[in-house]
Amino acid sequence: METTFDVRIFDKFQIYKRVNGKETYRVRWSVAGEVHGLSFTNITLAKGEQNKLYAAVGRGEAFYVDTGRPISEARAAIIKMTFYEFACEYVDMKWPKAAANSRRSIADALVAVTPVMLKGSKAGAEAKALRSALHKWAFNTAHRDAAPDDVKELLKWAARSSKPLADLARKDTIRTAMDAVGNKLDGTAASHTYTGRRRAVLWNLCEYAIEQGYLVKNPMTTVKKAARPTHTSDVVDPATVPNPEQAEELIEAVGRLPGAGPMLKTFFGSMYYSALRPGEAVDLCEPNLHIPEEGRGKLYLTESNPFAGSAWTDSGDSRDRRQLKHREKGTGRWAPCPSKQTALFHWHLAEFGVDEFGRLFRGGSGGAVPGKTYQDVWRRARILVFGEKFALASNLAKRPYDLRHAAVSTWLASGVDPQRVSEWAGQSLEVLMRIYAKCLDGMEEQALDRIEVILRG
Repeated sequence: METTFDVRIFDKFQIYKRVNGKETYRVRWSVAGEVHGLSFTNITLAKGEQNKLYAAVGRGEAFYVDTGRPISEARAAIIKMTFYEFACEYVDMKWPKAAANSRRSIADALVAVTPVMLKGSKAGAEAKALRSALHKWAFNTAHRDAAPDDVKELLKWAARSSKPLADLARKDTIRTAMDAVGNKLDGTAASHTYTGRRRAVLWNLCEYAIEQGYLVKNPMTTVKKAARPTHTSDVVDPATVPNPEQAEELIEAVGRLPGAGPMLKTFFGSMYYSALRPGEAVDLCEPNLHIPEEGRGKLYLTESNPFAGSAWTDSGDSRDRRQLKHREKGTGRWAPCPSKQTALFHWHLAEFGVDEFGRLFRGGSGGAVPGKTYQDVWRRARILVFGEKFALASNLAKRPYDLRHAAVSTWLASGVDPQRVSEWAGQSLEVLMRIYAKCLDGMEEQALDRIEVILRG
């Protein structure tokens, strides 16, 4: 922040009469020509503030241009600010515009780092209770003030025990914090994807601390292993991606399962044939379908409704209805609907119709399909197709999301222009090429074959 020595303090107070007849005394001073002021209820307090300003000028101290305060006050605030207090401030800053799942990810990261930034420690059941208190209440803007009394006592202990935020600038501290976000509770390494998300939160928190004047530079740049997150951990592992025969066999198996299986056959089909995200598929309505009686058509998507948990949404619902990922609110996108998926949609509409809101898929008691429901159906379908032993041991199609990866991989392998694939999938070309880099590696022989054909004329 810019500083200046161009400071002038006004000797006389501005005196105002209040409604109750009492007087208010306003201290005024200018910094770089801009007038600042503070009001006090009695003249003693006003003189005390004025004397502080005179003392700062007498010491030859610079003043910040934007706030009008002497730099010594900022130093005092930096020393006083604790990690716990700043972490809560950071959460409150991010909360209004963050998606529900992003809010939860921020809390996950801060819960991992906070024990490193405490002067004391908890063990066993107490440590578990503290983590729960931090996650459910301290790092949840909407719920923090409603924490029960026992939780408030735990959080008061955390606030008292918190180290200064400035300690993050120490190399040993930031290195320990980086280790914390990269490990599970048992000390073993967390997945690259999960670690990348949590490191990104810590990086952003440090950047916000710089913006607020609490840190001079991002301490994560001072240790070699803590370079800025690149998200390369998002790359799809080809071993998890089912081939077309496996994907179709899994979708057929879903339809043979009792209970919710038949209702969700077309749901999973839309994730494979049209590369929809689960949050996009779960909210499909009949108006989204632009399909003929037979043959290929298109889907027009306008919103996503991912599962996030009621604690993290503004509405209190378990799902967070939002605009499409990576798009402005109100902006839609087209996705392809191959003839096989067209047939699935017509079959589904004939068998199950739509609910009162026009949705194709719904839970057993109405409403959107719960995440646990479709995950359980997918788990049982994998066992039915692969056998229990292989299903438990293998990562092949382990998550429903792997159907989307299979769809995009199939489009790329078919020679579809990557730019068009990125538009259909709803992600940037840069992200597409990075995520599916290993899948593209497997297309080398096909590319060489095409070159041979051209060279042979």
